[in-house]
Amino acid sequence: MTLNQQSTIEFSSSTASLVFSVRSEVGNVRKVNEDSVLAQSPVFLVADGMGGHAQGDVASQTVLGVFDEHIARDLPSTPERILDAIHSSNDAVRDLSAEGDSGTAVSGTTLAGIALVDAGDEVGYHWMAFNVGDSRVYTWSDGVLTQLSIDHSAVQEMVDAGLISRADAENHPERNVITRAIGADEFVDADVWLLPASGEQAFLICSDGLTKELDDVTIARLLATDIHSAVDGRSMADILVDAAIEHGGRDNVSVVYVESTVS
Repeated sequence: MTLNQQSTIEFSSSTASLVFSVRSEVGNVRKVNEDSVLAQSPVFLVADGMGGHAQGDVASQTVLGVFDEHIARDLPSTPERILDAIHSSNDAVRDLSAEGDSGTAVSGTTLAGIALVDAGDEVGYHWMAFNVGDSRVYTWSDGVLTQLSIDHSAVQEMVDAGLISRADAENHPERNVITRAIGADEFVDADVWLLPASGEQAFLICSDGLTKELDDVTIARLLATDIHSAVDGRSMADILVDAAIEHGGRDNVSVVYVESTVS
């Protein structure tokens, strides 16, 4: 069981109060947990080492180490620092592979997360979401779960092209094939989004070990659970990870859940 953690970040004229929980489990089938998670204000992320590839667990841990070195704790970061951490992570993971390695010999990992950033005087404080691969970032607002990130996967490309339906994608034989990853290429192409930091906001960051077992409707139902009245006191990360493992737990399962209130 994990407990909710708290952090406060001071803005120039307001304060962001954060409550978050994090959990990562190996699941029921895998021998090694290749997922790594970081919940260290102002950055929250999940990295899922590429299964079947060399040093997947080392690759995901390497990303955490780079972010830890680049980002000051409990202070707003900047979009430039986050992007630098992403590109430096790509370089560090590529250094794990020997020259001439190819295919499953290449170390790699997905990366999905959010960071509280100061985007400048005219733009202000924002949540910056970022993604490479098929780990996901969701927003949770007024009982509505919305996938913010877009999967970099073969099946998502088929869905976008109208070749298969989203329902077909869930069971497609190529559903595990990702088209972008940290460490896969010399230059990494990360998707990023900026959302103004204001009022009450909530984010779910997860590896595909969660979304393989639970669809968005089920995840939304669990997020709507009043965990503050739960007898066992489990965090939201506990609730989601436990549900995925009970449903099969065929992959490593990692969740970071963040609630932010700016006042």
